[in-house]
Amino acid sequence: MLTEIIFSVLIAAVLTFIGTRWINFLYAMPNAPLSFPDEIESRAKFRTPCLFLLLTICIFNLWTIPAPKFFYVAAAIFILSMIIFTDFEQYVIFDKMLLPFALIGGVEIFHLNLPFVERLIAAIIGGGIFLLLAILSRGGIGGGDIKLVAVLGMWLGIEKLLNVIIIAAIAGGIVAVILILTKQKDRKSYFAYGPYFALAAIYILIFG
Repeated sequence: MLTEIIFSVLIAAVLTFIGTRWINFLYAMPNAPLSFPDEIESRAKFRTPCLFLLLTICIFNLWTIPAPKFFYVAAAIFILSMIIFTDFEQYVIFDKMLLPFALIGGVEIFHLNLPFVERLIAAIIGGGIFLLLAILSRGGIGGGDIKLVAVLGMWLGIEKLLNVIIIAAIAGGIVAVILILTKQKDRKSYFAYGPYFALAAIYILIFG
């Protein structure tokens, strides 16, 4: 137990260091699609401790997963954690995070002989449904959310992707209602659903 805790803390510390610098690099890119470019520091002031805590808890719960699955899940959790913070801070999910996420998922499918056709169908259906919802809601769902759901379909398959969507919809809906009731947002305000998809996916990857 103590050994797992120590290694979890050390790995989380390294990943937090890498992750915060990766996010800062993406924020500093020319024409980065930031919603609050003048509030980068203020909106990120709790990022480092929160990211470190999240990664520590996640990694500690991964030790029962055998290699090489452990490394794939750890990589997925790392990227999903980055997505959580960029979407909370700036309402953006970077393609430069989704691309390596998709590539690693593709490698995992072939390396571990996972059902490619089912994963592909999950990605197409998941992304397609959210694309349709985005059209019907006239931009209520962002392009980053659509692509994130599609990539999650490749990682999780149909059944687990459905579980992620249900968990995220419930959790995000509850938070949205609370924010509206406390007048921090109104019904027309943009609401970042990406973090809830990512958090639900992390839960399913570890415990599902």
